[in-house]
Amino acid sequence: QVQLVESGGGLVQAGGSLRLSCAASGRTFRTYGMGWFRQAPGKEREFVAAITWIGGTVYYADSVKGRFTISKENAKNTLYLQMNSLKPEDSAVYYCAASPVIRGVLTTRNTYNTWGQGTQVTVSS
Repeated sequence: QVQLVESGGGLVQAGGSLRLSCAASGRTFRTYGMGWFRQAPGKEREFVAAITWIGGTVYYADSVKGRFTISKENAKNTLYLQMNSLKPEDSAVYYCAASPVIRGVLTTRNTYNTWGQGTQVTVSS
């Protein structure tokens, strides 16, 4: 099994930046892809960004394209999400997730079988 621990959340003003990290441990060799999702109060958990662990193919939700960048450091088994030009509507709990499914649809929640505990991001206007 893979264990995931997120960090880097916090309070930031609109237009500011934050960098989230997700440290993976355990059987990371079984990971095909990793992603970031977010959930605001009263809303469904939604896809933000994803990356294949070996090839580095990236995917983004339209709402964050051009502002967020997903990256990884395989040697450290760590996933990152650089968030720039933050908006109040980006406020949510951000979760990282891992998927073992070869060629799985990384934009879909059901593809992932391991989730971190989440980190709060709050953007003030």
